[in-house]
Amino acid sequence: MSETIIDSAAVARALKGRTTGPVHLPGTDAYTAACTGYQLRAPHRPAAVVAAQSAEDVRAAVAAAADLGVPVAVQATGHGRGAPLEGGVLISTAAMDGVRVDPAAGTAWVEAGAPWRRVIEAAAPHGLAPLSGSMPGVGAVAYTLGGGVGLLSRRYGFAADHVRRLEVVTPDGRPRTASAQSEPELFWALRGGGGGFGVVTGMEIDLFPVERIYGGALFFDTARAPGVVDAWRRWTRTVPEELTSAVTMLPYPDIPQLPEPLRGRHVAKVQIAYTGPAQEGRRLVEPLRAVGEPLLDTLRELPYAESGAVFDEPDRPHGYLSRALLLEDVDPAAAADLTKRSGPAAPLMCVVGLRHLGGALDRPPRVPNAVRRGGAAYCVSVLSPVEPGQEDTARSLHADLLAPFAAQRAGTLLNFSFGPSDAATVRAAFDPADLARLAALRARLDPAGLLRPNHPVGPAHAAG
Repeated sequence: MSETIIDSAAVARALKGRTTGPVHLPGTDAYTAACTGYQLRAPHRPAAVVAAQSAEDVRAAVAAAADLGVPVAVQATGHGRGAPLEGGVLISTAAMDGVRVDPAAGTAWVEAGAPWRRVIEAAAPHGLAPLSGSMPGVGAVAYTLGGGVGLLSRRYGFAADHVRRLEVVTPDGRPRTASAQSEPELFWALRGGGGGFGVVTGMEIDLFPVERIYGGALFFDTARAPGVVDAWRRWTRTVPEELTSAVTMLPYPDIPQLPEPLRGRHVAKVQIAYTGPAQEGRRLVEPLRAVGEPLLDTLRELPYAESGAVFDEPDRPHGYLSRALLLEDVDPAAAADLTKRSGPAAPLMCVVGLRHLGGALDRPPRVPNAVRRGGAAYCVSVLSPVEPGQEDTARSLHADLLAPFAAQRAGTLLNFSFGPSDAATVRAAFDPADLARLAALRARLDPAGLLRPNHPVGPAHAAG
């Protein structure tokens, strides 16, 4: 669609009296802070930011944008962001972070801006846990709309498989309830199809009886154990679905703020989350120790409330680009090439991630959704922090590093694509029939294309 240029004053006038939350305009610190997130690269530049305090504020913001004919987007609560919004209305849901747990029903109601940390903390006293991701600071709703592969995935499936109800404001400014009984097509699309169908203000999700896990990581020096990825791949073929694991490779700088054993090394970090007894977890992990002497070993029994320690990911905002592929298998030669070429000699810092899939991720949910499943045993991703002017180098480097996996490619996961996705990437995330169905629904709900999601589906993406 062509852009309609409306200045900030006009947007502010359209919003005046409609919202209880503040409206931030360019030139203020609050506006600048609201336009970024974990991703500092290419921040949004809207005409105004609505700091929503409630579902009614979201409805009013969407309705005002629709009245003006200007685009509207939601600030990402995770690491991803598509093309930056220029002009229009940006909605921040950060203040909408309420969580209510119903221990008898085994469910939680989660508002749009709540991070997984709040859900985990609210569920833990009842011996329950959500299907949260590796980083507790990531927003629960956005993660779930993209499917959601986390620490308990091989045991219980995608986070999107266990959503009971969503409250959403569609691009016409109308609040709707999406469930298996109400708006079933919208319910199907939102669970795995992303945020292109409306602005979700809250969701009801299942919780699971997980109080403790055996988890943490083994850290290996890739110079001493160059075959660690292939050893992990072979090991994953032997483990039960109660065990979810991953490998992260990255170069650690030689600085005193880091643990001494890791400084100045290219490290492969094998991450483990096992829902069974700790004694059995220790037995299952023992074959990995044959790879070599770990630099560090953080494996232990821990309460699920401390599950963020498994990946121990930094929560400091920065600019970055990434690319991800789903794989039928991990070719040993490709793994060795990736280990070697993503190390300190790479032109940009590379954080390589490989995750073991399968198990419950391959089984269809009780109520069908838009998540693509089956055929992918692993996911591989490459992320690089970037400064202005390094974007083309990063994209070229990532494509080059992942090229050896082409023969095993089985699609992609949009939740691991931390930047704008082209049509080919979006197509690879869905079954063709599902993508056409998603595009048709989006065209019906948002014919003018006002809503700007991170990974839009539309007729152009459905073609071919």
